[in-house]
Amino acid sequence: VTDPVTTGGPAATLSAMQHEYAFEMAASNVRFGAGVTREVGQDLLDLGVRRALVVTDAVVAGLPPMAIVLDALAAAGIDAVVYDRVRVEPTDVSFHDAITFATGRDIDGIVAVGGGSVIDTAKAVNLYTTYPPADFLDYVNAPIGKALPVPGPLKPLIAIPTTAGTGSETTGVSIFDLTGMHAKTGIASRRLKPTLGLLDPDNTRTMPATVAASSGLDILSHAIESFTAVPYTARPRPDRPAVRPAYQGSNPISDVWSLQALRMVARSLVRAVEDPGNDEARAAMILAASYAGVGFGNAGVHLPHGMSYPVSGHVRDYRAPGYAADHAIVPHGMSVILNAPAVFRFTASASPARHLQAAEALGVDIANVREADAGRVLAECITWFMDRLKVPNGLRAVGYSTSDIPALVDGTLPQHRVTKLSPRPAGPDDLARLFEDA
Repeated sequence: VTDPVTTGGPAATLSAMQHEYAFEMAASNVRFGAGVTREVGQDLLDLGVRRALVVTDAVVAGLPPMAIVLDALAAAGIDAVVYDRVRVEPTDVSFHDAITFATGRDIDGIVAVGGGSVIDTAKAVNLYTTYPPADFLDYVNAPIGKALPVPGPLKPLIAIPTTAGTGSETTGVSIFDLTGMHAKTGIASRRLKPTLGLLDPDNTRTMPATVAASSGLDILSHAIESFTAVPYTARPRPDRPAVRPAYQGSNPISDVWSLQALRMVARSLVRAVEDPGNDEARAAMILAASYAGVGFGNAGVHLPHGMSYPVSGHVRDYRAPGYAADHAIVPHGMSVILNAPAVFRFTASASPARHLQAAEALGVDIANVREADAGRVLAECITWFMDRLKVPNGLRAVGYSTSDIPALVDGTLPQHRVTKLSPRPAGPDDLARLFEDA
């Protein structure tokens, strides 16, 4: 088949069997600076919003960022309707609760104040109240749902993160735990992206150390996964531009953001966790979260995230310290990083140079490292961060055993949106070995 990229010929022979030749860069607008939270009222007015739904969780509801937001809305004359029941690590049930609360309240804009769970919940509320589907799973990623495209523009959404990790303020992805499957899945569309992300380092002052560590390690894995994902040119070409996926594979623009995020993590993560009073380090980490968000929001993540979803979904008794949750919880960043060393040892053979570049960005001297050792070197670097930040030592430490592996594999296999971006394909037997290694 003639490829117009290499031949200069017309793109008239597009077919599902042709490889992709283009990628698209999409990200939310972001504004960074200590104190920018106070500007949210004027931003909403400029967007034409007069009645805003403010989405948060029970803990953040009592913290200074929420008070600042409500004061700013009141000063701008904007009516605020507060929903403060977001579940940490949201589920389809908690999404339904938030959607039901918002339905019929005559909302013309949304503000999300909190971590990734809050921002993802706000995205779902925005979509499901604007274009209610016939069935909840209609918008959910295939093969779990139908992956129907978002029909049109959504309401203005301003995201104000209070953690430094998910990068959800930059992406068109909303993740939740589908309780019937005991595994996470999600909705992905460029139209889900927040209109604006307000990156205010003052809002991360109250993060407990465990939350700062887990969310920071999420940044680390986001950046490595997007940088090592299958190249965008290896993916099938879509029938039309509108259905080009949000997660497109590694590409030259995402690479820049991902590598810089790793450099920032190397300089600032440990300092931000161990010394919350270090304003410079905390500011660098909230920026790094968005840098990595721009990277993975367009390139995608792969096996560490795909494997993390059943790890979060099948948790029985483990409750991470520092998380004010009334349920068992393996926090998202922790569930991702527990799988990461095993995965990168496995995937390195497919792109050793990229795995070594990732290790170098994290501060490893790779001058005399052989490509055959790329996976080991990158895994050891990640393990150093895990050990320094007191992450549980493997899946066994959060309550899993070898007998759980079949269920974990079953929960990973449907995660095509991310698993198919792995530079090295992983079938059921491969996943079982990876979970055993993790």
